[in-house]
Amino acid sequence: MDNFLYFILIGAIAGWVSAKLIKGESFGLIGNIIVGVVGAVLGGWIFEQLGIVEENVLYALAAAVVGSVAFLLVIGMLKRK
Repeated sequence: MDNFLYFILIGAIAGWVSAKLIKGESFGLIGNIIVGVVGAVLGGWIFEQLGIVEENVLYALAAAVVGSVAFLLVIGMLKRK
């Protein structure tokens, strides 16, 4: 149960940070959590492909933010087409 709450908290923070970086405003708590959780999965995969694997909070947050930014950029490109 603690891991689930940790995952949600990291997702919410990553979603908020990536929203600020990409569009300048937040998506709201639920939106931030969704973007952050998708970003955490994507960022974890990206970091693993690059050979960057750690087991700490900063790594998890960095991976989630990188993945969330990538996710938002892809969504933005798809919306423009």
